[in-house]
Amino acid sequence: MTIERNFDIAFVADLALHEKQIQQNYRPIIAVHKWFARRPGTLFRSLLLAEFAQGNLADNYYRSHNFQGLKVADPFMGGGTPLIEANRLGCHILGYDINPMAYWIVREEIEHLNLEAYQQAAREVGFFLEEKVGPFYRTRCPICGRQDALVKYFLWVKVHRCHNCGREFDLFPGYVLAQKGRHPKDVIICSTCGSLNEVGDKRNPGHCHNCGEELKTKGPAGRNQCPCPHCGVRNSYPDPESGPPGHRMVAIEYHCSYCKPEHRGRFFKKPDADDLAKFATAVGTWEALQPQFVPEEKIPAGDETNRLHRWGYRYYREMFNERQLLGLELLARKISQQPDERIKNALATNLSDLLRYQNMLCRYDPYALKSLDIFSVHGFPVGLIQCESNMLGIPGGKTGLNIGSGGWTNIVDKYLKAKHYCQWPFEIRHVNGRKRQLWIKGEWIGERRQGMTQQREVDLRCASATTAFLKPSSLDAVFTDPPYFANVQYAELMDFCYVWLRRLVGASNPVFTPRTTRNPEELTGNTTMSRGIDDFTGGLSRVFSNMAAALKPGAPFVFTYHHNRLEAYYPVAVALLDAGLACTATLPCPAEMAASIHINGTGSSIIDTVFVCRTTGVVSRRLLVKEPEQIAALIIKELEELEKGGVPVTRGDTRCIIYGHLIRLAVWYLRATWDKNLSWDKKFALIARMIDELGGAGAIETYLEENGVQLKTRRETIVCEGESEYGAGGDEVSF
Repeated sequence: MTIERNFDIAFVADLALHEKQIQQNYRPIIAVHKWFARRPGTLFRSLLLAEFAQGNLADNYYRSHNFQGLKVADPFMGGGTPLIEANRLGCHILGYDINPMAYWIVREEIEHLNLEAYQQAAREVGFFLEEKVGPFYRTRCPICGRQDALVKYFLWVKVHRCHNCGREFDLFPGYVLAQKGRHPKDVIICSTCGSLNEVGDKRNPGHCHNCGEELKTKGPAGRNQCPCPHCGVRNSYPDPESGPPGHRMVAIEYHCSYCKPEHRGRFFKKPDADDLAKFATAVGTWEALQPQFVPEEKIPAGDETNRLHRWGYRYYREMFNERQLLGLELLARKISQQPDERIKNALATNLSDLLRYQNMLCRYDPYALKSLDIFSVHGFPVGLIQCESNMLGIPGGKTGLNIGSGGWTNIVDKYLKAKHYCQWPFEIRHVNGRKRQLWIKGEWIGERRQGMTQQREVDLRCASATTAFLKPSSLDAVFTDPPYFANVQYAELMDFCYVWLRRLVGASNPVFTPRTTRNPEELTGNTTMSRGIDDFTGGLSRVFSNMAAALKPGAPFVFTYHHNRLEAYYPVAVALLDAGLACTATLPCPAEMAASIHINGTGSSIIDTVFVCRTTGVVSRRLLVKEPEQIAALIIKELEELEKGGVPVTRGDTRCIIYGHLIRLAVWYLRATWDKNLSWDKKFALIARMIDELGGAGAIETYLEENGVQLKTRRETIVCEGESEYGAGGDEVSF
């Protein structure tokens, strides 16, 4: 066993923490398409090297490796991180996911693509969009009077019809459009005439330069109520019976290349009559079309989608305005004519990812001054101010960087970088505070590489691993990031893209047969689908058992997990015991930038526990402890290593580490007498009783605090007495 010996917590923590700061720079491949909660590629590269490479991990990390002939599986491939890292290292890979979007995204990430042909096709699509809808994204610059300034963002406010007088009014939560920082001044919308005012201090905004009225920063809408300015009657919103909410265009951020050299900051304007007329023309053009690719599907009820229903949205197409629908329909028509299937699939994937920015649920960040895509939080956030991005995108000229976000050129540029990275993957090394990009010569991602005949086995299956049947001793390793019971409903979110992609490429691909990505066999708790903890545990147990049966003797089964409740780990323990797996190590590693939404906003943990498990082998005797102070001593060592790696550990992080050790030990001490035929309740009770025998999380946490570990903020000093009694020794126990 080598992960247990070779994994370097401090080294990997430093890598993972840097990667999660801006993951797309370290692993450009993730830009192929949005997926959620991707774990650090640096972590899984480190785990693979620790297991299969000889020597020091830190030395091996920046060297080229080829583990040709090894077969690695992931039963919950999601965004594909473990499989991508294994494929890059030369392994044959096998991946399962029940969600068609996950399958499609990983396939697109790994599938070989002729980049020159793709780039030319994407450029032609851009020219087509410019011809058909380009004029709708131009505006007159009020400074120089030119008519060809490019719109970055149209900003819209939701409107509501008064239930008393029947007149419409705006639902402004506030009038500050842009905050001082990236723009020299605060920008405030006049509540009376709608003019944009640039002021030095929003706390003392003064009066409107146009109408002279006093400027306000706080709007009338809040807590789902707003008084009607016409009759004074207080209205509640949203009103689902009235259908999806309406919007009024209130501001434009644009780019004028002629004025830019002499202009400080961004360009803002109030929409003029011509801007409103252009939108009206787009509406008329859209209404004259017979759409072929705009989905007609209803939005089904769900834990996440019920929020949309509360706002009156009943169909997916209602989440877009007419200009967006026009552009997306024409874009889909152009892509559908592409004769090369791989290029067509790539362009279709681009359209699917573009949807994140081309909808009327996007918000405008008043500080960063950019569009926040619909999945900037893992849900369907319905705000009162919405941001419509330029669909074409604005190339940056000399800089080569796009101006603004959310356009076709943005998506294509990211996709190109992602696929270029597949051919020439690199690592980023930090030396004396500076970053160095190191190309790892000889490594690549895909089933084959440009100009090479060598093939790698890439077996991706849109299916549940609960029913997987694999030959015994056919796998050299399993690396995965399984779902958590209280996980975000990714299928409900991904349907937003799926219903479009299905219309565009579904006829030629059987994975798009279902009308939705939702599946009753998903391994997440779901109130709407009546999936509880028993369903989750049973499914996890079947997957773990199937994978364990296919592993070669002693081969690793490795997965990441964290949650702010210890009880959420019980299904993991049950699944390991049912599968006959022993946990030989739990290793902490930063995996997220902030507390994940699946831990319900509490605990503030960015730390995953990496569970290293095997069916047979040896385990270090020093890890097989039973007293709270002994467990705490192991945790103190790990906290020290995390601190060496630059990780400021919180109370929530420490609890996740504690939970990992308790589950590891509970599995070890229960495995000899475990009866997999017991009911789930009885199995959970056995886990809970064993954790009580180990002292429980509270006792370990108390011991840590008594020994100088600062759990509320950062640990500053650590005192641990008697460490050699139970922390030393390299002897091992066979199992």
